[in-house]
Amino acid sequence: MGALDHLSNIFDCRGGSNRKYKKRKQLQTVEIKVKIDCDGCERKVRKSVEGMKGVTSVTVERKHHKLTVVGYVEPHKVLSRVAHRTGKKVELWPYVPYDIVAHPYAQGVYDKKAPAGYVRYVEDPHNQLARASSTEVRYTTAFSDENPAACSIM
Repeated sequence: MGALDHLSNIFDCRGGSNRKYKKRKQLQTVEIKVKIDCDGCERKVRKSVEGMKGVTSVTVERKHHKLTVVGYVEPHKVLSRVAHRTGKKVELWPYVPYDIVAHPYAQGVYDKKAPAGYVRYVEDPHNQLARASSTEVRYTTAFSDENPAACSIM
């Protein structure tokens, strides 16, 4: 640190330049899967996050066992608060709409417990299905009936 830096820190009018500023949290939508059976469970889950700092709205879908929290919050803090306050098993919402996934009925993606129109979100879809290599595709199309330039030996 040079002499000019030291003097500028001494005569700084901001009231302390060594103060570190907190990074503002971003507005997020946190979706949580939690088992909700009755009105009492729904009320308990809703009240567990309504008082949280930064929460702007709370939506509970009892039919889908889904809690949606919108606000300036961190997902892991919302998860731990719901688990602690309700005593229920909670996890981040593991489902996505089935039209987003390339192969919704592949092993590991399709889930019978998922709500209608949803499948389980899988990080690495390349391990689910074996893809045909380019040489295999060339050989199959060379002898195909739909290809007009195919081999006529058959």
